[in-house]
Formats: sequence, structure tokens, C-alpha cells
Amino acid sequence: MRDIKKAIRQCVETGRVVFGVKQSIRSAKLGDAHMLIVSSTCPRAFVEDIKYYAKLSNIPVYEFPGTSRELGSASGKPFTISAMAILDPGKSEILSRWRG
Repeated sequence: MRDIKKAIRQCVETGRVVFGVKQSIRSAKLGDAHMLIVSSTCPRAFVEDIKYYAKLSNIPVYEFPGTSRELGSASGKPFTISAMAILDPGKSEILSRWRG
């Protein structure tokens, strides 16, 4: 899990991401996201919505094994993150190593 946390942090620092369920679903609907990440504590109803729109747009969904608090910490943010969308991975290898 340490490697995925490092990849997420690098992606946030060098690429472009959006945080939150609503923004992630919006990015999936528009087809802007390259990958969606949901925490293990994200409410199931939201996860189902995210997966539905991701499937329509052929976007992989990665289920982060940690909590929303751990995903926020991995992102370098001082708040919890239930879901995030990667719009541009930057220098991170996240797309090649953890695609859904």
C-alpha cells in the first residue's frame, strides 16, 4: 500500500486531480478522467454511481484499501477524501501500475 500512496502523492503534486464524489462523477460523465480512486469507506451508493459512470466512459476505478482519512493523507491534504479523479497523472506511474 505504500507504493500506491507514493504514486497518489506524486500524481497530486505533478499532475491534475479533482477531489470529491460529485467532482469525480462529473469527470467520469464528461470522460475527462483517466482513472477514478475511491476509498474503502466511501458509501456504497456513491461507489455504485462512480462505477456506473466510469463503466459508461471506459474509465478504470481503483478501490483504495485504506480509509478516507488515509486517502486524504496520501494526497497530502488535511481533510478526508472519499473519491478522486485523475485528470492528468503528471510524472506518476499510477495509470500503468494500478489500473482498476
